[in-house]
Amino acid sequence: MLSFLPGVIRGVLSFLMISVNTVIICICIFIMACLKLAIPAKSWRTVCDRILIFMATAWVRNNVLISKLIHQINWDVQGVEKLNSKEWCLVVSNHQSWVDIFVLQTVFLGRLPFLKFFLKQELIWVPFLGIAWWALDFPFMRRYSHAYLKKHPHLKGADMESTKKACQKFKTTPISVMNFMEGTRFTSAKHARQKSPHTHLLRPKAGGVAFVLGAMGDHLTCLADVTIVYPDGVKNIWEFLCGKVLRIKVRVETMPIAQELRQGDYFDDKKYRISVQRWVNALWCKKDMTIKGLLQSNSSACSD
Repeated sequence: MLSFLPGVIRGVLSFLMISVNTVIICICIFIMACLKLAIPAKSWRTVCDRILIFMATAWVRNNVLISKLIHQINWDVQGVEKLNSKEWCLVVSNHQSWVDIFVLQTVFLGRLPFLKFFLKQELIWVPFLGIAWWALDFPFMRRYSHAYLKKHPHLKGADMESTKKACQKFKTTPISVMNFMEGTRFTSAKHARQKSPHTHLLRPKAGGVAFVLGAMGDHLTCLADVTIVYPDGVKNIWEFLCGKVLRIKVRVETMPIAQELRQGDYFDDKKYRISVQRWVNALWCKKDMTIKGLLQSNSSACSD
C-alpha cells in the first residue's frame, strides 16, 4: 500500500513501527511473566505459557502486517500445506541473512507452533527482546570449547543437561524448535575458508540438531526442512526494511525423523555421531541441489 514511497522513508517507517510493536508486546510479555512467577501452581503456569505464546504470535502477526503495508514482496512458497500447528516440529534451514527469521515467521504463521530458537547466553542482554526470550522459555546455551573442557572437565555434559532441562518446558505445549545448521550466515568468504563441498551452502554442523534430538527426540513428530532463496540477491535487514527485497522463494519439505536418530549421545557414541552426520550431510546435499534448481528457474524466467 505504501510501496510507492522512497526506500529510505519505507525503511524508517518500518523500523519505527516494528520498534513500537516490539516495545509494547515485550512489556506485556514481561508483566505476564511476572504473574507466572508469582503463582507457582502448575495449571496457572500452563495458562500463562499459552498467553505468552499468544502475545509472541501477535508480535509476529503485527510485523507481517507492517511488511504487507509498506512493502510489495512476491512470495513463491511451496510445501506448507502439509504442516500441522498441533505438532512438535524440528525446523532446519539454510541461513543467509537476518531476513531469514522474518521469512520463517511469515511462512509458518498459523501453520506451525511458535518458533523457538536456541540462543547464545549473551543474547539475554539484548534490550527488550532478551527479557521476552527469557519469559518465553527460549533455551539460552552456554557452549564450552574442547580446550575449555580440558581445563574444566567437571563441566563436560553441562550444556546438554541445561538443554534437556530447558526442553522439559516444551513438553506441555506444541512448539517448533528452529536450528540453522550452518551455525552462521552464508558469505562467499566463509564458503571459501571452509572449503565447503556445497555450491550454495556452508558445511552443516550436526551437533546442534543432535542436541535437540537428544533432549526432545521422543516428543518431536516431524522435521520441516526449509530452503530459502532470494532471486534478486541476499539483502541485509536495513535493505529489507527499505523494500529492496522484491522476491522470496521458499520450499518446505516435511519428513519423519528416523527412530534411530531420536536417542543417542552425539559426543560419546561414535556410531550415533556418524549416523547423525551422514543424515545431515545427505540433507544438505539435497538442499544444495534445490537451491541450484530455484536459481536456474529464476534465470530461465529472466531470459524468457
